[in-house]
Amino acid sequence: MYDRIRKDLVDSMKSQDKFRLSVIRMLKASLMNEEVALGKQNALSDDDVLNVIKREVKKRKSSIEEYSKYNKMDVVEELKKEIDILSVYLPPELSDEELEKIVDDTIKALGVDSIKGMGLVMKEVTSKYGSQVDGSKVSALVKSKLM
Repeated sequence: MYDRIRKDLVDSMKSQDKFRLSVIRMLKASLMNEEVALGKQNALSDDDVLNVIKREVKKRKSSIEEYSKYNKMDVVEELKKEIDILSVYLPPELSDEELEKIVDDTIKALGVDSIKGMGLVMKEVTSKYGSQVDGSKVSALVKSKLM
């Protein structure tokens, strides 16, 4: 995955797509910062790369909410374009129906019947499906099922 990002960086330079190039450069910088933070001597694993990309997408989604409050739609559109570029590297997320079925099955399998078991359900779902699920969606769904 790391190699794919480097290749896309070079392709963006060749095609002179300045916006895409700046987003991929930012991503590469974030990946390098993660390597330093983890103390890795060699390249990050694909899971590490996915976690960094998800973090960057999450930052942008949060920023979109804030800029929308202040009616800064030009910035919102730019952030949405950045998310589109970053999302290319992420596996597709599960649909709401699939996620609901997974949460229901997990609650039954673990025998959880109160909100006290929310953390257990969250841990199980996110460990099994990792980058295919949005943690905030899982949290909201689990909370609604257990309330």
